[in-house]
Amino acid sequence: MHRRHKPSASEHKRDFAAHGGALSVSHNETRSFFNFSQLVLSAGHLRSPPVLKHSKVTYFEVEILDMQSKKQICIVDKVPPSYTLLDVKHKFHKACPQWYPSRVGLQLERNGPYLKDSISIQSLAVSSIITLYFTDLGQQVSWTTFFLTEYTGPLLIYLLFYIRLSTIYDQVESTKNFRHPVVHLACFCHCLHYTRHLLETLFVHKFSGGHTPLKNMIKGCAFYWGFTSWIAYYINHPRYTPPSFGHRQVSFAALAFLICEAGNHFINVALAQQNHSGSKACFPSPTYNPFTWLFFLVSCPNYTYEVGSWISFTVMTQTLPVGIFAFLMVIQMSLWARKKHKLYLKRFYPAVRRKAAMIPIIF
Repeated sequence: MHRRHKPSASEHKRDFAAHGGALSVSHNETRSFFNFSQLVLSAGHLRSPPVLKHSKVTYFEVEILDMQSKKQICIVDKVPPSYTLLDVKHKFHKACPQWYPSRVGLQLERNGPYLKDSISIQSLAVSSIITLYFTDLGQQVSWTTFFLTEYTGPLLIYLLFYIRLSTIYDQVESTKNFRHPVVHLACFCHCLHYTRHLLETLFVHKFSGGHTPLKNMIKGCAFYWGFTSWIAYYINHPRYTPPSFGHRQVSFAALAFLICEAGNHFINVALAQQNHSGSKACFPSPTYNPFTWLFFLVSCPNYTYEVGSWISFTVMTQTLPVGIFAFLMVIQMSLWARKKHKLYLKRFYPAVRRKAAMIPIIF
């Protein structure tokens, strides 16, 4: 007879542990699957990941040729449409360091005008390749430097003659001869004129970062500095004779000079405020200030006041050098006024057609 084998206590424990472990594992798997199902149901429909759209940016290539020889200087590549011509000049400067941006002149055609720095590259593009012609404009200076240098010279030069340096005048005559009051008044008016120009250059006029060739500054300085030396030499000379009509002539001319100086200043301020406000789409209009009412009659009242200042200074001092200088200023201001008046006629014809350029009714 076979005896039935009775498992020992240790074997019972092993079997129980094995069955219990299997049950717990199965229970955990069921619970995990249930939780995952609930998560999927609560999340709703599964969404596919968004497709990334790559934006296509069109880049331009700017081919820069020499205007004279038509030879290629360089190619500025990878130019985005948002670039301006100034940005292209900076990249051109990196490729050709000898030409900094202010002396680079770029043209769309060989005999065409120079393009402005603010123009966008996209507006020039006909295809992906843009051809521009390069001209070396020479050494450049900023407009602020140009005017500060041009106006500082006459201010200092006149004062050197006013104090009657021994190297300029005879010291014996300088101490003996009495200075007429018009000499002091002329010095005051001359210094006031150029001080106003300097202050307006610094605080009124906006030049938007433009440049001009250095040779233009040399020409302007030679003109203003040379005439100032000639004018100051005669007015401050120990043998200078006062005007023919005496005190009345001097007083009338000095008053006219001060009125013209004030009018010129207020006109420049009005023009600067209009440009600063961005209202360039309309013709400059007079304000409540009476000095700006000249806008009713002429399109360039600042030139009218400038000419009036020098004519008044001529009458006040009654000297030939001042008269010649005033005559040349009238010619120059007339040319500038005519050019600006033609521009105003093209842009603001209804508002300008009945106005004169510089002198009311006459011109």
